[in-house]
Amino acid sequence: MKPFAYVRATSLREAADAHAAHPGSRYLGGGTNLVDLMKLGVETPTALIDISRLPLDEITELPDGGLRVGATVRNSDLAADPRVRSRFPLLGQALLAGASGQLRNVATTGGNLLQRTRCAYFQDLSKPCNKREPGSGCGARDGVHRDHAVLGHSEYCIATHPSDMAVALAALDAGVELYGGPDTTRTVAAAEFHRLPGDRPEQDTVIRPGEIVTAVLLPAPAPGAVSSYRKARERASYAFALASVAVVLDLDPDAGLVRRIALAFGGLAHRPWRATTAEARLTGAEPRPDAVRAAVDAELARAEPLRDNAYKIPLARNLACDTIATLAGTHPGSADHRTGPQEPR
Repeated sequence: MKPFAYVRATSLREAADAHAAHPGSRYLGGGTNLVDLMKLGVETPTALIDISRLPLDEITELPDGGLRVGATVRNSDLAADPRVRSRFPLLGQALLAGASGQLRNVATTGGNLLQRTRCAYFQDLSKPCNKREPGSGCGARDGVHRDHAVLGHSEYCIATHPSDMAVALAALDAGVELYGGPDTTRTVAAAEFHRLPGDRPEQDTVIRPGEIVTAVLLPAPAPGAVSSYRKARERASYAFALASVAVVLDLDPDAGLVRRIALAFGGLAHRPWRATTAEARLTGAEPRPDAVRAAVDAELARAEPLRDNAYKIPLARNLACDTIATLAGTHPGSADHRTGPQEPR
């Protein structure tokens, strides 16, 4: 048994002070990832600062028509909220595609963003892992890496980020609100919240020591924009993405041109991958299948597949092209995808 202290915070200030007083401590929300890692010995916090009872569990309206989602809002509650279902359907789809119903009832918005990779080498203390123990090496690079990154990886780490929700937030231009103490709240773009590994793969995010995720900010959607989240996995439920795609598409109804498109991939990189190259090529263009494929190919040309995961490139391409065509109305059955999020099966 590894002893640790436990603090049940009653305010953000108390939580931040407790974290500062216990070097090596961790904030505890739903615990669906942190507690598992503690059981494996991957995480050995000196203290758990329980923030689950702080008043961060509400979804509130923003003046521009967007939403502020508190950090301890449960994933199941967020997916079921009528405002999310009507204004941000791809977010509801992404949440329902993640984990199981039981886990979604416990997992929180902030915890979902802060979950760590499911790379088997990270979770196995007998294997080398630069993310777990900097300087020990990356066992996955020459080992089993079929599920690992093809974009943005480095010689130090090829792990992928497991969140479905984070991919949707990246496409929605969401912001992550962080509290670092009195008068030190800041907001980081969701697409920039997670880091690429570089030579410091142990740093998953840009969050500063002691900062607390307090909310996710969803800007109001453009009138008439449509969106969808698609995920390819090895079984129908409770499986992480081999590749996924989140798309927000705003078409000019008169000219038939793309006024704006947001495209993000999951399962391909150390963080949700915002496809800015593809977006730039498609903005102002007709969403013809050949133009869409050329734009997506230009984005995926940056991929550097490893020995066993090159299949992810055509998988991601097909997901993106099919999803965009469906939203643009150039694919059979597209009307089905313009509705709200999928119901859980």
